[in-house]
Amino acid sequence: MAEVYHLLGLMSGTSLDGLDMALCRFVHNGSKWQYETLQCETASYPSELIDCLAAAYSGTAYDLAVADQRLGQFMADQVNAFLAHAVLRPDYIASHGHTIFHRPDQGITTQIGSGAVLAAQTGIPVICDFRSADVALGGQGAPLVPVGDELLFADYDACLNLGGFSNISFRQRGHRVAFDISPCNMALNDLARQLGQPFDKDGAMAAQGAVVPALLEQLNVLPFYAVQGSKSLGREWYEQTFQPLVAACDASVHDKLRTVTEHIAMQLAAVINQVQGEKVLVTGGGAKNSFLLQCMRVHSAHQLIVPDAMTVDYKEALIFAFLGVLRLRGEANCLADVTGAPKDHCSGAIYGV
Repeated sequence: MAEVYHLLGLMSGTSLDGLDMALCRFVHNGSKWQYETLQCETASYPSELIDCLAAAYSGTAYDLAVADQRLGQFMADQVNAFLAHAVLRPDYIASHGHTIFHRPDQGITTQIGSGAVLAAQTGIPVICDFRSADVALGGQGAPLVPVGDELLFADYDACLNLGGFSNISFRQRGHRVAFDISPCNMALNDLARQLGQPFDKDGAMAAQGAVVPALLEQLNVLPFYAVQGSKSLGREWYEQTFQPLVAACDASVHDKLRTVTEHIAMQLAAVINQVQGEKVLVTGGGAKNSFLLQCMRVHSAHQLIVPDAMTVDYKEALIFAFLGVLRLRGEANCLADVTGAPKDHCSGAIYGV
């Protein structure tokens, strides 16, 4: 008999473009998973919450606690509003939370958005904190989405996500491998804001600029890109290593945008070209950046497939809902081959009501 699960997946990315909510149905028929995304919505963060999250990163322990509670309350308010017109009420909420710190080399990762507050204010049990156990075991705690790529999107040779950072997963010698590739929307959005825009729509502003060879070379030789195996990026690396090089460059913002776009395209293509097969699924906000995709196609002959808008925008929220299903079943939702942990394991804290 088929087993059916209904979960609401919540995703908050590093680019702070809002809270993604995906109401999903998962059906298990013994050997294969099927999914259906029933309803999706994104709630924008108010400016005061964005300021609160920024203070949590650079402020005191009290600032962190305040941000955790406020984000949890915001999530609860948005979920309640979303479910007021939803087609059904989910059995569980699976929340990625919002990453404040991610330093697996120091055994540290912190995602906020209080699961206790979210469960109490919605009346629905919450599964959250998916990364901490993996980091405690010595893994990177990221990326986690490849479990869903393996079980839900196996028709593609690789799955590429273009969010605040870019990451990829694909099968290699019989195992799923996955890792972060480079900064993506985090870097592009920072530059777009200098031109008075929240992001570079379609890459139009980057297309107006010219590549700065010296900056491109500096970015391309950053040590992270030479690291093999499991690896992940966080805001700390971006602000301490990547951003200062861009800021120090004496060029127009348009030229910096063009150069960073070219850099991202080159790093993405270098990895994609290692993939056996041709079909690469491209999702995340960067999949809407047509100029970035154009630049990638210059460096790679692989087929870049941008799916329907719902999958582009909500694939990560969908997969975190799926990670919640695996947590409920006591099945592995963190892959050692991906994170570098010593073993596959089942991760996630559960807050009941």
